[in-house]
Amino acid sequence: MPRAGFWAIGGADISFGTDGRWYADGEPIANRRIAGLFSRHIRRGDDGGWVIDIGIDRQEVRVDDTPLVVVAVDGDSAAGFTVRCNDAVSEPLDPASLRVGDADVLYCEVDRGERGRMPARFLRPAYYALAKSISFGAEGAVLESCGRRYKLGSGRLVSR
Repeated sequence: MPRAGFWAIGGADISFGTDGRWYADGEPIANRRIAGLFSRHIRRGDDGGWVIDIGIDRQEVRVDDTPLVVVAVDGDSAAGFTVRCNDAVSEPLDPASLRVGDADVLYCEVDRGERGRMPARFLRPAYYALAKSISFGAEGAVLESCGRRYKLGSGRLVSR
């Protein structure tokens, strides 16, 4: 199949990698608009797997870790933090949802309305931006936000 930057929603093995990139038949999808479209339309399927659901088009996809990734963090400990994911949606960070997974990967949960709550993996730049506000002590890793202290949990988040 020629790779002109567009992939039909059907007929290819579509996957979302831990690096925050979409792939078709193992090849990165370079077209940002297609990748953004897929990120805005991923949801849980009836069988518990992941699907891209665009109108009448539905395609099962393989998700290597989480269906979304956090690409940026804004804010500070005093005012709170906002996370932006690869689907171009920004929302206040729920510090209580922060988890540290294997290899010290940071996760949070994001709310996507009718698509439900989803786990999101922090990409390195976003992790480093938030890590400046994480302190370590006898109680473990703690994030202070809006005058409250949140102990970071452990384990990868799984979708409900």
